[in-house]
Amino acid sequence: MAEEPSHLDISDELIAERRSGNPGDLPTDMPLWMARAIAGIDTFSLWVGRIVCWLTLPIIFAMVYEVIARYAFVAPTMWAYDVSRMLYGALFMLGAGYALSKGVHIRADFIYRNWTARTQGVIDTVLYVLFYFPGLAVFLWMSTDFAYLAWFRGEKGMDTAWMPHMGPIKTALPVGVALLLIQGFSELLKSYYAATRGRWPYEQ
Repeated sequence: MAEEPSHLDISDELIAERRSGNPGDLPTDMPLWMARAIAGIDTFSLWVGRIVCWLTLPIIFAMVYEVIARYAFVAPTMWAYDVSRMLYGALFMLGAGYALSKGVHIRADFIYRNWTARTQGVIDTVLYVLFYFPGLAVFLWMSTDFAYLAWFRGEKGMDTAWMPHMGPIKTALPVGVALLLIQGFSELLKSYYAATRGRWPYEQ
């Protein structure tokens, strides 16, 4: 019989947990401008997350209504599929900045968790500057053009008979990217703090 582990490894959970503090609960040795920027951005992302999470309710309603109408009354809808996928896409994009603030985006934690806080901060700072911001800046430009053309052309979805207008859902792309860029600035400041002080801002 295999032996029970002597302790529970929660390293991955702790990586996310270090970003779960209250937005204003920052170290006293942090420069005031940095603390205000981090607290302001994190508070903004928190409220965006709280608002966007309500999109789950119409998604659930659309799915439950479709199942009941289809299987109980043999009367499938034309709109439930479009509504559910569009709202899910909006939920995913608009909530991405909040998810980043909580440290729950996918990363190679099996390597990352073994580094010191200073090393983690240095690597994060470099990656944010070299890849995160340039990549999202390009994505913002492309997605803005993508959304603009959908509105300008009056684009409609062609894969269902309902044919909804695509402008609103495509607008969620650049808005979501903008929210990621805003939160990314806060994460960059946290990474810089960890790189220079050897600990993460929200660590107890």
